Amino acid sequence: MNQSDERSRRDVLKSLGYAGLSVALFPRLGRGRPSAANAMRITGPAVPALAEFDTAMCDFMQARSIPGGSLALTHKERLVLARGYGAGEQDLTVKSTSLFRIASVSKPLTATAMLRLVQDEQTTLSTRVSDILEGQAPGPGTGDPYREEMTVQHLLQHLGGWDRGKTFDPMFRDFEIAKAQGVALPIQKQDIMDSMKGQPLQHRPGQTYAYSNYGYLLLGRMIEAITGRSYEDYVRATVLAPLGIVRPRLARTLPEHRYPNEVTYHSSNSGKTVFDASGRQVPAPYGAWNIENMDAHGGWLASAVDLVRFAASFDGLDASPVLSPAAIKKMFQLPGNRPADVYQRGDAYYGCGWSVRDWGNGRRNTWHGGSLPGAHTLLVRRWRDSLNWCVLFNQREDPSGLSYSDIDPLLHKAADSVKAWPTHDLFREFLALE
Repeated sequence: MNQSDERSRRDVLKSLGYAGLSVALFPRLGRGRPSAANAMRITGPAVPALAEFDTAMCDFMQARSIPGGSLALTHKERLVLARGYGAGEQDLTVKSTSLFRIASVSKPLTATAMLRLVQDEQTTLSTRVSDILEGQAPGPGTGDPYREEMTVQHLLQHLGGWDRGKTFDPMFRDFEIAKAQGVALPIQKQDIMDSMKGQPLQHRPGQTYAYSNYGYLLLGRMIEAITGRSYEDYVRATVLAPLGIVRPRLARTLPEHRYPNEVTYHSSNSGKTVFDASGRQVPAPYGAWNIENMDAHGGWLASAVDLVRFAASFDGLDASPVLSPAAIKKMFQLPGNRPADVYQRGDAYYGCGWSVRDWGNGRRNTWHGGSLPGAHTLLVRRWRDSLNWCVLFNQREDPSGLSYSDIDPLLHKAADSVKAWPTHDLFREFLALE
């Protein structure tokens, strides 16, 4: 079965836009025992009942030459598996607590923060974006009189009106924006906003789904405008701290700014640095784009353990210390452009910060993936056996051309194979800082 998708992965993609024992494991690849040089190094306590997850991860990573990965899994809100996987010389000690760039898995964090503001009556889902961010009023000559209609809910559900498939994603247009705005590299978030103010929308707000990183950048700025605090501070204090999560922080691009517990990122691609006008070539993950500008849509660092703790907080609706049952309902509700009378149970849609597949009567799978050069991530909530899992990799492309999205059905298959779920809870050990 597919992630949150009991149909096909293609349908899902269309809907989107270490403490413990360290062992060497030789995956069952059907080609005999691999050489010692190809062995995977695994950190974290082994759980025999969940060995199929180790097999899935090792097979997947070896086939794609992925240097490092991490997996964490909860069952009924208990952390039952926390593992790190390393194959490269620099990645032998990857842990389930190692920090990875989580890319667009950042969006559920941002959505939760905004819904907390709605819950606390500091804003509403129907609040107009231009009422909070004055600079987002229609720019001269844009030709879209409907821009004033754009609301908080539109941005959360990718209904703001921008369509990168028809134009471009401004989060990767550093050189063009610097030239157009007459500013030096590296550009700042405000430079991106200033440049987009004069760009027309491709759709009337609220009518057409089009995945928008820029819309989530604006949500981050709205959080700052409403609270008077930095986006990072508000998310850490209001979303993460109540769950005992202390590791996540905003990522930094350049390798000299890498955090001590952060993995290294691998990519065969390179590009011109966006941090100065020298034109020098740099590895794609380390300067060919600016992750500092991506905070609210793709800029967080977190561990797999942190993210499953966050995801599991929505399992017990009446017990979440972050959002009320009413706010959680809003998070997973049908978007405004999907009338309930035409929705078919099991259809995929994008709620507020999560992709959703709802089968009715509380039977709902939700998930989000992320991808940047040097990072491929996936966070899944599976209703039928109260599971949450997060998988993080420090690479997203390989000359073999094998799909990275295949990790989704492999982990569902591993979950389906479990005969009896462990009763232990590793959160006490793995949530704490090392």
